[in-house]
Order: sequence, then C-alpha cells, then structure tokens
Amino acid sequence: MAQFICNLVEKTLALVNAAVTYSKPQLVELIPPTPAEIPRAIQSLKEIAGSFKQFTVKEAVLNGLMATEVHRAWPLMWFYVGEIIGKHGIIGYDV
Repeated sequence: MAQFICNLVEKTLALVNAAVTYSKPQLVELIPPTPAEIPRAIQSLKEIAGSFKQFTVKEAVLNGLMATEVHRAWPLMWFYVGEIIGKHGIIGYDV
C-alpha cells in the first residue's frame, strides 16, 4: 500500500511539472535577432536566393510566410486577406 501511494505521488508530481512546463508561454519567435544571428540569416538568404527555382510550392509558401512575419507586416497581410475574403475577389467591390 505504501509503495502504491509513493508511486501515485511521484506520478502526480511529474504530471504537475509537465503541466506547468507546457503552460508557460513560449515567445521565442517574437524576440528580435541577436547580433550573432544576423550573419547566419544573411548566409541563409544567400543560399535561398540561389536555389529558389527548385522550391516546391509548399516550401515557397512557407518562405513567403516567414518573410512576411519577419518584416512585421503580418497585420497588414491579414487585413488584405480579410478584404479579399469579404469582397469575394481580388479586384474591386460589388457596389
């Protein structure tokens, strides 16, 4: 019986620790790049620029979304996406 209670307490503590770890906000993507990361980003862009013709559609879309996020233009992008959805097309309004 004592062993059962000991195991139950250990498992409960492990679950609580996992819940606390999972519930902490993860804002890693929202921090600006450090000076050490900038040269790596430039090198990565040089590699991408030379091989963009061999991207799949999925890779191209993901790279486009990443560029949009990096330039902090995502609110403007979502505004335009909402406008396109609202007017059911890219050009003009139905007056």
